Amino acid sequence: MIAIPLLTLAPGVVGGSETYVRELLRALAKVGTQEYLVLVPPVARDAADGLPTVVAEGYGAHGRLPGMARAAVDPRLGRLLGAADVVHYPLTVPLPHVRGRRVVTLHDLQHLDLPELFSRATRAWRAAAYDRPTRRADRVLVISEFVRGRAVALLGLDPSRVAVSPLGVDLERLRPGEATREPFLLYPAKPWPHKNHPKLFDAFALLRRERPELRLVLTGGGAYPRLPDGVDARGLVPRSEVVELMQRAAALVFPSLYEGFGLPPLEAMACGCPVACSNRAALPEVVGDAARLFDPEDPTAIAEAVADVLADPAAWVARGLERAQRFSWETTARATDAVYAGLLS
Repeated sequence: MIAIPLLTLAPGVVGGSETYVRELLRALAKVGTQEYLVLVPPVARDAADGLPTVVAEGYGAHGRLPGMARAAVDPRLGRLLGAADVVHYPLTVPLPHVRGRRVVTLHDLQHLDLPELFSRATRAWRAAAYDRPTRRADRVLVISEFVRGRAVALLGLDPSRVAVSPLGVDLERLRPGEATREPFLLYPAKPWPHKNHPKLFDAFALLRRERPELRLVLTGGGAYPRLPDGVDARGLVPRSEVVELMQRAAALVFPSLYEGFGLPPLEAMACGCPVACSNRAALPEVVGDAARLFDPEDPTAIAEAVADVLADPAAWVARGLERAQRFSWETTARATDAVYAGLLS
């Protein structure tokens, strides 16, 4: 049996990691070859979507951190996972801890590559909750070749223990819409430091000099101290609304400084939305030649890239649709299942 604990899943909080676990489990229910058991917190009862599930009742009732501390020492949860042949921690943090064969998914090493964006306390937490479990895991799943290279270089991992399982795109839900595209740019990202909103705002001001009708729509939640003219922060909106925005936007702009994968550009491509994208971290690997790349620290470069995409959208749409076809969650699930099978054998 493969046990998959999701006790650190906080819906609407963990960003792309939540998309990863939900879509991975949904795909495993379709194409997986093993017996699975998913351990979920009460706030995410539906996360397994078709796989056998145990709800850790009471977990997190007094807050997320106390709940995590409780899960670390709860003997009932430990016994439940201890009966598994392999335990996979897709959200990296090994809660509850077991001594058997373990797989850890490592999403990125941003705290080591960009330590200036994290407090000392957060870096210490990640060293204990991410780096140490990754070094001790029997196998490490990473979501891009970029993360694999950084894990080998920064954590000293044996390359033979690290398997790449790229993220996927749900082409049944993500497809071009029928509505006419409107004069707005879309950036679906929380205002975390690495998402680089200030430079985007500077670039947007440059674009508005030539295109005063252009707007910028932000989703993902979070608070902004000030929004420039023409910027609309929608907050944390339903997934269906994000898809609709991708189907209507003139372009998606993605100025992130760091991504272990970077799913929104691919999702926008699947929706027929042209993409202008940062040239940092895993993003060039993911988007290939299907997005107009730019230096995310140069507002002029961002503005020029967006202007290029808006001037000739059809070519970028065609490349994007072709690129998105190369990624599927079923492929992600099969690659993950192969790692399980390797440990079982």
